[in-house]
Amino acid sequence: MTSRDELRLLPWSGLDGKPCFLSTDDDSSRLSRLADTLETAYLDQAAEVLDDAIELLSFPELDLVALRAAYADLTEALGQVLHVAASRGQRLP
Repeated sequence: MTSRDELRLLPWSGLDGKPCFLSTDDDSSRLSRLADTLETAYLDQAAEVLDDAIELLSFPELDLVALRAAYADLTEALGQVLHVAASRGQRLP
C-alpha cells in the first residue's frame, strides 16, 4: 500500500476495460513516471483539441462533418482529462 494508504488510479484501463491501479511508495518509479507522462500527454492533447474546436466555431458556416469530428475529439479528450483529474485528486494530501 502507498504511504497515503491509497492506490493510484492509472490513466489506462486493463484489457477488460476495468481501471488499473498502482500501489507504490515511490512516486518516481518507472510505472509512476510512465503514468505521469501519459497524463501530461492527455492534458496537452485536450488543449490542442479545444483550440481546434474554438477555431472551427469561428467559421461563419459550420461543416456538419467537421463539427461531428470535433465533438467526438472533445468528448474523448474530456473523458481523459476527467480521468486525470480523478487520479490527481485522489493523490492530494
